[in-house]
Formats: sequence, structure tokens, C-alpha cells
Amino acid sequence: MTHVPSRRDFLNSLGVTIGGAAAASAAGLLLPAAAQAQAQRAPKGKIPDTPYKTGHLTFFTGPAAVLGEPTYKGHILAAEEINAQGGLLGKRKIETIFADEAAGTDANVKEFRRMKLSENIGLFTGVISSGNTPALGPVAEELKVLTLFNDGCTDFLFDKAVPKPKYTFRVTNIQSADGVTAAIGAATHWPKVRRIASLQPDYSYGRNVFEHFVLALGKLLPGIQVVSESWPKLGTTDFTSHITKILSAKPDLLLVGVWGGDYVAFYKQALRYGLFDKMKVATTLAFGGYPHAIGKDHPDGVLAGVHANYHFLYPSAERWPLNKSFVERYYKRFKEYPSFESDGAYIALYLYKQAVEKANQLLGGWPDDEAIIAMLEGAGIDSPAGYLYIRADNHQGYKDAVTGLSKNLPGYDFPVWDPASIVSIPIRSITAPPNWPKPGQGHNESTAAADWIKKTWPTAKAA
Repeated sequence: MTHVPSRRDFLNSLGVTIGGAAAASAAGLLLPAAAQAQAQRAPKGKIPDTPYKTGHLTFFTGPAAVLGEPTYKGHILAAEEINAQGGLLGKRKIETIFADEAAGTDANVKEFRRMKLSENIGLFTGVISSGNTPALGPVAEELKVLTLFNDGCTDFLFDKAVPKPKYTFRVTNIQSADGVTAAIGAATHWPKVRRIASLQPDYSYGRNVFEHFVLALGKLLPGIQVVSESWPKLGTTDFTSHITKILSAKPDLLLVGVWGGDYVAFYKQALRYGLFDKMKVATTLAFGGYPHAIGKDHPDGVLAGVHANYHFLYPSAERWPLNKSFVERYYKRFKEYPSFESDGAYIALYLYKQAVEKANQLLGGWPDDEAIIAMLEGAGIDSPAGYLYIRADNHQGYKDAVTGLSKNLPGYDFPVWDPASIVSIPIRSITAPPNWPKPGQGHNESTAAADWIKKTWPTAKAA
């Protein structure tokens, strides 16, 4: 007879932890700049002193700028720290060419080509939109440009657009983990919910969030029913019709995937209708922009997602001093707190720096891309968010997924996470393992993760 776990046993089997403690203590860790400066060996061979050009694409205008600006700032902080040490291998100062992702996918592809063919960049970073990475990944492979995306986290990038990547890497958690993390957070905090409403942006991200949330929650809380779906266009400013539709369906739980300026508009309008008093609300990106984008009027008790990646108060300072030092230096530089986008852009440059140094120690001189790629595949690095691992088979970055409940605490002009509510999930528990078949390779699911969850997750006992 097949064992049917309880919800609690199921969550325990996934390794889910609740509260502010990180998975492992990191007492005594130094911030990346100091640690690498202390441990770095003298470069071998002759190193050119010419600047090293990078290209960075992110949103500087429009509603998505609340995610894009922190990306830019994370990149700037890392570049300034590395350049203060003399640059890459102590000789090559980083120079970055920036462009606005708001120009649109076709324009972004043209700009990527221009950066390589006219400016001769050696590294490409950034990108927020899940609509852009699948378009830019094949171009990176064609032009042979080493690329470290810090977002644009769609599964489609490595499942279909670039199924055998060589030059393309990504440091953020994969998109399917976003919906699954929200489902685990909801099942952890609100196990009695059954009637589910959904408010998602009408493009690939929203579809992905909805699918994986419902799939995972259905395994954890059998008997759920989707009673309302709303699909506003990206950039919507008036959510009135969607809010009234949701209220009329009388759900127990509302799943929200709208983000950036769209989420700010939604929550402020929803307050006027008393929506947060009438249902639980789980989001994937409420805390995804810069922290101060959300006002003190934001209600407590909302599952406030961060793309399953990082919040500046977690890992906690006593458990992970590296995060504390990053937050302090970021705040000193920009007079604001970092977001998960800040962390992603920051660590992308340090991951590249680490790979260059390892390749130099092996081969001497300035390493070629082949050597750097070999050092990136299977690489690990301590980041502000915790330990980041780059899988060799798909070039995807993995770190433990996190979410938490919003709370207005003293000392901040915006809501943060209630430390006692933080849900942390080992990323291996919610993503398909290495070499799991991709869509079209033995299954027709939208993602490898969806196929893996359907085939391997049990369904918990009905409450």
C-alpha cells in the first residue's frame, strides 16, 4: 500500500523550515570583496591592463523600473568594489554599457548585438523580463558572448530556447519555483484554504505562476477549487473590475502574481474594498521591487513573495554575516535597502570574478571563455542570499527558496517580513533533478518541473 503523508509530514519531507533561522550557520564569513581580497592568490602570467567591457540591460523606465533600478545598483556596487581592488585579476577595471530594457524585445536583441559587434563586450548581464531571456539566450550562443542573466527566470529559457547552453547562465531561481514556493507558503500558514482565486499578469510569467501554484497546492491541500481567474494586462492601472470579480467569488485565498508598479496599484485599490479582510492573500512578488516601493498602508499578514530568491533581512545577520555586510554597504552607497534583484546582479559579477581567478590559476594569463565557462559549470559561491550553485547540466542557478508574511515593524518606513513567519525550502525539493526530461523529450508538460511534480509528489491526506 502506498503511504499517504499528512500535510505536515509532506512539508517535513520537503525540508521546509519556518522562522528566521538560516539552514546553516555562517559565523565568521566575510563579505565577498573582503574575503576574495584576502584569499586571492597573485595572478599568474601576463595580465592586460585594458578595461574589461560588460553590457548590462535592465528597466530604467516604466512600472518595471522598481525591479530594474536595484539590478543596476547591485551591478554598480560589485563593479566599484572589484575596481577598488584594481579590477579583475587586479589589472582590468570593469566598464559597463547600460541600456533600457523597456525598449522592447526586438530592440533589446538589436542592442545586445550592438554591444558585442560595436563595443566588443566580453560579458553580458542583467535582464528582468521572462519575455526577453528566451530571445536573448540564442543570440548569446550565436555571438558567443558569455552571459550571466540575473533574472528573466522563465523555465522556457533552458527547457526550450537554449536546451544545451554553452555561453548562457542564470543566477536567479527558476520561475516554476516561484509558484511552488507560494503554494508551500500558503499551505504552511493557511492549511484550511480551499477556494482559490487568481490575479495574474496576462503573459508567460502569470501563466507559469498560476499553473505551478495550483499544481503544488493541489498536492499539499487536496480538494482545492479555483473559483475565479483574472488576467490583467501588464501595466494595468485600474484593477476595479478584477477586484469586484474576486470579491464576488468569495475565495478563501487569492493568489497574486502582478508585480512592480502593478502590484502597488492593486493593493492600494484593494484596500478600499476591504479585500484583505475577506480572504488570505499570497503573492509571488509583493516584495520583489525595492523595499521602499511598498507603503506603510500595506496590510500585515500577506504572503509577500520575492521571486523565491532573497529579502534583505534574510538570512539573518547572526546566521549569515555576509548578508548583513552587503546590506550595510548597499545602504551606505544608495541610501536604500537592496532587493533580490540587487543581490542577483551583485553576485553575478562576483561569480564571474571567481571563475576568472580560478581559470587564471590553472592556465595563467587572461583566460579565454572556454576556461571561464569550465569554472562556472558546477560553481558555487556564498552570496548575500545564501549559497548559490550553478548546475553544470543546464547552467541554471539554484539557492534555497524563501517567502514570508508581511509585517510593519519599528525602524522601517515600509513593511518587511515577520521573522517568525519566514518559510525556507531547499531548492532541490521543488525543482526537477539533473537530466529530467525537458518538454517534448518524453512528456508534454509546460516545464520539466511540472512533469516532475506530477510524477513524483504524493498527494497529502485530505484534512
